[in-house]
Amino acid sequence: MDKKITNLINNWQKRNIQGIYCKDKEAAAEKILEIVPKSDSVGLSGSVTLNALDIMNKIEARGNKVFNQYLPGISRGESLEIRKQGTLADHYLTSVNAISEAGELVFFSAYGNRTAGISYGKNVIVVSGINKITENLEQALKRAREYVTPLNCKRLNWESACFKDGVCHREVCFSPEYKRMCCQVLIIEAEVTTDRLKVILVGEELGF
Repeated sequence: MDKKITNLINNWQKRNIQGIYCKDKEAAAEKILEIVPKSDSVGLSGSVTLNALDIMNKIEARGNKVFNQYLPGISRGESLEIRKQGTLADHYLTSVNAISEAGELVFFSAYGNRTAGISYGKNVIVVSGINKITENLEQALKRAREYVTPLNCKRLNWESACFKDGVCHREVCFSPEYKRMCCQVLIIEAEVTTDRLKVILVGEELGF
């Protein structure tokens, strides 16, 4: 590990957050399977990073109960209900929009299931590529709002103000004209409960 990653993991330790380094996505997936017991239920948020790990299929294949909001044939209402149930699972899996070198974690959410699962879930595992590390909290928020959100809007065909040109227009991005994606912002600065929040930092670029 280089010095920046070592310092980041040490900063998480000071914040009562467990930082775990994995060299690649395969090692990260194995680490998640090691942490999560086969008997535990699992909720998750939508994530390009988690998709790259193929972790949902791996967890389902070994018999865990997974609250999968992307099941084919379900309605939008059913999907939202599954997301709600997933926040109460034994483990909640997600990724992060940006990380400051000091250890702050930044998450944006549209509906709130993601922020709910992260902030109040029983056990939370956050997976991130090294590409999401920023110099400070200001840059982390800027990355989440101005870089990540437009890419996610494009990926999901989400008709926000940034959808067409990829540029954040936060001052006008409100309904009914636009469908805003960055409705909720969660910043994790520290944890009270030891071992509740784990961050798996992967030594390659993953997601946005």
